[in-house]
Amino acid sequence: MQSPTHRMKAAVAAAPSAAPLPSPGGQLDPGLPAAKGRLARWLELAIAIAASLALIASLVVVFISVISRYFFNDPLAWAGEVSGTMLVTIGFLGGALALARGEHLGVAALRSRLHGWLGEVNEALIAWVVVLVAVALCWSSKAILAIVADQTTASGVPEAFNFYPLLVSGAVMAVFAILDLIRLKLRALLASAGLLIAVAVIWTLWEYLLPASAPLPIILLLLGFAVALIIGVPIAFALAFGALLFFWTGGNAPIALFAQQMESGISNVVLLAIPFFVLAGLVMEINGMSKRLIDLLMVGVGRSRGGLRIVMIVAMALFSGISGSKSADVAAVGTTLLPAIRKAGQDDKDAVALLAATAVMGETIPPCINMIILGYVANLSIGGLFVAGVVPAAVIGIALLVVAVATAPRVGRALKGDDVGAAAIVPRRSGLQLLKLAGGASTALLMIVIIFGGILGGIATPTEVAAFAVVYAFVVGGLVFREMKSRMTASFLVRSASLSGMILFIVAAAQAVTYVLTAQQVPQAMAQILVGLAHAHGTWLFLLLCTAMLIVMGSVLEGAPALIIFGPLLLPIAGELGVDQLQFGILLILAMGLGLFSPPLGVGLYTACAIGGVPMEKVARPMMKYLAAIVVVLIGIIFIPWLTQALPHALGLG
Repeated sequence: MQSPTHRMKAAVAAAPSAAPLPSPGGQLDPGLPAAKGRLARWLELAIAIAASLALIASLVVVFISVISRYFFNDPLAWAGEVSGTMLVTIGFLGGALALARGEHLGVAALRSRLHGWLGEVNEALIAWVVVLVAVALCWSSKAILAIVADQTTASGVPEAFNFYPLLVSGAVMAVFAILDLIRLKLRALLASAGLLIAVAVIWTLWEYLLPASAPLPIILLLLGFAVALIIGVPIAFALAFGALLFFWTGGNAPIALFAQQMESGISNVVLLAIPFFVLAGLVMEINGMSKRLIDLLMVGVGRSRGGLRIVMIVAMALFSGISGSKSADVAAVGTTLLPAIRKAGQDDKDAVALLAATAVMGETIPPCINMIILGYVANLSIGGLFVAGVVPAAVIGIALLVVAVATAPRVGRALKGDDVGAAAIVPRRSGLQLLKLAGGASTALLMIVIIFGGILGGIATPTEVAAFAVVYAFVVGGLVFREMKSRMTASFLVRSASLSGMILFIVAAAQAVTYVLTAQQVPQAMAQILVGLAHAHGTWLFLLLCTAMLIVMGSVLEGAPALIIFGPLLLPIAGELGVDQLQFGILLILAMGLGLFSPPLGVGLYTACAIGGVPMEKVARPMMKYLAAIVVVLIGIIFIPWLTQALPHALGLG
């Protein structure tokens, strides 16, 4: 029998992962010693094991804490602090794991088009930025560790435990980035290093010789972030790099604040719902619950006109209410339905466009991760956001159904011949087979009931409900379906730790930027401008401007940083203008989601295209009709507050 370490090692080796940083443009040095490859693999294995164990430990602690409180009336005082430490560990070690696996999100528009020498230099610049961020994280973590060396938490746990993961993560990420640099050709290394040194020298001379005309640190933050993002630096590292430029260029803040702010950005136990819901979605995908649910939907409406499109919309709505992660939803539904759509002879480009559009709908279906993040950073009721998003999501779903069915080919035209007939796509089943299929699919539906009932009924917090959802999915997969093997379990634990770490590391980096913006009184300046416009032209102009801003920023950034930066800035202004907070929160989330899945820059759209194996350029045109339907609903939310307010007010949450 294999040990857990051997199983985890096999899972890391077997799990698909893109190449690390030097991917599209960079060329590897064929003379790279094999030892460096082994070092990277062993480091990846070590952090995969550590991050996965932290994920399991946090799940066990939360689950035991809930059982102790609800059934024995004995809350565990230490559970929150331990869970917070585990969350920080997942965020930073998982972020390092995502870097090793090449899973950090970034804008690839320029990076994918640079080849030859320019591509090599660009890849080197990306790696240098990651090295700078990683080294600064180590340096800052060491500074904060010296400050908190003698401090303990309320339970007597050393405060330093919350910052050791940052130190380790920074060191490991620096090693990964340096190994990527070593793989590149010497000319690319020298050119990129010379370019960075030249920029630093020019800035130093400018500040020394003409200090009055030197850019303000806040301008350098924005400029550094923008340039890093354009050249293809992963979003989390571009945000952190921008914040570092502020600290390094006279921002009047000690470097220890960099690590302190990043840690505080993800140390709240509320955010444990993110890795738990990600894990729940992946468990469902592996244990067969997802496939059984989709198969049942196929039997129900798969043979009708636009049937496969209807299945896709309904399936995305159901999965959005389970996993919380748009990436997990798109992967689960897309990998199951897109092959069937191709087999039916239907347009796979239109199908990928619909898949991306339904992901926008899923942004306001509980328990979407971005709703949890916005509720946390903007101090909004997460339960209230969950309830407020139900009606808008339903309206978007209906709008997409109308457009999808109206533009779908007739069954006779789409399904020609015996090989691609209706029976090949949706085979007839006996009564016993249907009964078994309905029984298997009911396990997924029961999971939805657990999540919705637990959160909306006020029985438990989103984090506690997510923990129960994971345990339930494990039990169903292991005992009912018996489809979960030890190696498979290790594989999806690694995937969960990596995906969760990528999301949480973005949240942590965005918190550092948010701190700087707040310290520089950017919210106050923005408030004066927007309030003046609203008073002069009406609140509707403010709402339209905010919607347009989030669509643009959502297309450039991944959803989390856009909400973390702009949510706390804009929500107080909306409140001052008398706009309902839940209405405005849902508007921001949907606008961000629309940008996230819109051509030509939407990061989420590229994910859907990658799963469908269709170039983005071919998806953009069929996507327009679905985006138009969503825009109409967005405008409706602006001018018809009832859409977001009716349900929360009826349940006493608004």
